[in-house]
Amino acid sequence: MKTNLDLVNDCDKISEEEKNMMKSLYELIAASHDCLIGFIRPYILEEMPWSSKIRIDHVRQEVRLPNDDVEATLALSETLNKARAIGRFAVLKGWRDELYPVTGLKSNITVERAGSALLGIVTYGVHMTAYTEGPNGIMIWVPRRSPTKSTYPSMLDNTVAGGITAGEEPFESLVREAAEEASLPEEIVRKGAKPCGTVSYFHIRDSRAGGETGLMQPEIQLVYDLKLPEDTVLKPSDDEVQEFYLWGVEKVQNALAEEKFKPNCALVLMDFFVRHGILTVENEPDYMDIVASIHRKLPFPSRPRLNDG
Repeated sequence: MKTNLDLVNDCDKISEEEKNMMKSLYELIAASHDCLIGFIRPYILEEMPWSSKIRIDHVRQEVRLPNDDVEATLALSETLNKARAIGRFAVLKGWRDELYPVTGLKSNITVERAGSALLGIVTYGVHMTAYTEGPNGIMIWVPRRSPTKSTYPSMLDNTVAGGITAGEEPFESLVREAAEEASLPEEIVRKGAKPCGTVSYFHIRDSRAGGETGLMQPEIQLVYDLKLPEDTVLKPSDDEVQEFYLWGVEKVQNALAEEKFKPNCALVLMDFFVRHGILTVENEPDYMDIVASIHRKLPFPSRPRLNDG
């Protein structure tokens, strides 16, 4: 059985071995913003069929994109499409035809979702916890991922969760995902979903994520709560969710301790427990470390910045 801090560390903590590995990483630089946007492992660097427009500096251990947002996007697209065409990386078998922003949510530089982890680029998502509150206390709607999912199949998840694509407003992403995954009507989400901040972490992918292991996957999740009437019943609307359960807090905590939840979903639930007074400094000896770890500051821009120099 895992402790709460174990669960946080499984998603966020970097081991000593991984710290040594990180010294060999190449930094991905957006020249048009003069900022770090990703970390690339040496074997990825060597095997990637880079566009001629991308400059690699082995002395500085840098991979530098063109000094123009449009050219940078085209260079990334050319590179990843070449890699996909020749079957270079297993993770690209999960190609989504979805573009993710690169230098913050409003970024003009975009990258194919399936390739973001190869480049160690921070990605953004929305995660919502839907719950009821009655005589039995708080009850949480918990979905089980489809066994056919390419990533974390059959694991438990947050009520609604999904990535934010380029040009999409976070709340619109939430509304879309809520309808697709949980059959939640738009009007209920727009009226009831409450923004509750962010959860951030630096994850290193394992075999459960599908594709290559050891890839850098920093993420920022925008977190929402939705309190529902006790007679509400959630059901899957697409093939990504197998079924929903309505569980009490203790049952959710037990499932967390048994590692039945997708790793990042454990952090979002931990944040929910803190905000609702379920997890407190009095009942959790690692409270301070947990709260600090699930709100990690990442070394990437949260919004685009012009390169004035």
